Amino acid sequence: MKVACVQMDVLHCRKQENLEKALYLALEAVAKGAEIIVFPEVFSTGFCYEDFDHAAENLPSPTLENLACFSEANDCVLIGSVIQKDIEENNLTTKENSFKEKANSFTEKEKKEIPGSKNSPNSALYYNLGFCFESGTLAGTYRKTHPFKNENQYFSRGSSIEPIPLKKQNLKIGFEICYELRFPEIARKLALAGSDLLVTTAAFPNPRSEHWKTLVKARAIENQIPHIACNRTGSAPDCSYFGNSMITDSWGEVKADAGDKECVIVCDLDLSGKDEVRKMIPVFEDRRGELY
Repeated sequence: MKVACVQMDVLHCRKQENLEKALYLALEAVAKGAEIIVFPEVFSTGFCYEDFDHAAENLPSPTLENLACFSEANDCVLIGSVIQKDIEENNLTTKENSFKEKANSFTEKEKKEIPGSKNSPNSALYYNLGFCFESGTLAGTYRKTHPFKNENQYFSRGSSIEPIPLKKQNLKIGFEICYELRFPEIARKLALAGSDLLVTTAAFPNPRSEHWKTLVKARAIENQIPHIACNRTGSAPDCSYFGNSMITDSWGEVKADAGDKECVIVCDLDLSGKDEVRKMIPVFEDRRGELY
């Protein structure tokens, strides 16, 4: 299966321009045969804290609806994350409620406010919302469960870590967001739940490129699973980004590396390779779950 990373310089707080650029680059990936296309973390706005309410998307979201249309028109899978504004249920319209049902019917547990979370007078909560569209259908969502440092001042934490099933592709996507690459428990839980492919959408900044490269490969090696890790490049007001989006196979071998420039990388991954690797090195059979 051909998979792709769209490594892009996210223009700070410029939603429409970022969306247009992302879809233009995604079209390049489609032209190269990509069936699964991954964008960087909060690719449409960056961490636009100074205009957070504008950056955030209510559901139904114009950004997500554009992505759904692209996914349907090009019969592909699109994965990434956006800033989501989640308002109290009694303030939602019928259309918004319908869209929320499609978005995995977020649990009451996820709606609970955490200390320090930034909320508006209309009782809104904000999430780093991962999305996965398959041929125009919202296959699933994932709310970032581990915000990084000052992200906790703005984002509430998701409360569920489960693979996203792709019906047409007959696959399960293990989805994590940026900082969560540092938590091996997340990738292992997703692998144990039957994920066929690990996807990390990220905004991993300088100077931690060596950490990124090592962690991307480690998550693939220890879980014996292919890994698409899509990072952004360029700069934001408070930091810069090195890119190095990577696609690895089940051995952890890097099949494609984007370097530091804005570009699209495409790789033909053998998703069945994980079964062969797990036969040769039976890590999952030899686990002693009763001890840890």
